Amino acid sequence: MIEGTAHNGKPCRIVDSTGRVPPAELEQLLNDLIAEKRFGLNALSSTGSNAIKLGEPQFTHLQVGDDLYRFLLFPYEARLESF
Repeated sequence: MIEGTAHNGKPCRIVDSTGRVPPAELEQLLNDLIAEKRFGLNALSSTGSNAIKLGEPQFTHLQVGDDLYRFLLFPYEARLESF
């Protein structure tokens, strides 16, 4: 786990639940997320509907080296999990 401070001054972190991603890669990813202001409450619908749920996690995949991971972004935490 690598911790940091989001653009709005709140604590944020990135967690590698696989334990396989090098800490330097995690730190760079966290810094990129902070720079892009990706942490905080998001008022977008993840289903494309008219209903908006604050703090709804975003899901995608992420490749680090030759490995593919599930990437989950919560309001102040990013998680990498086995895909």
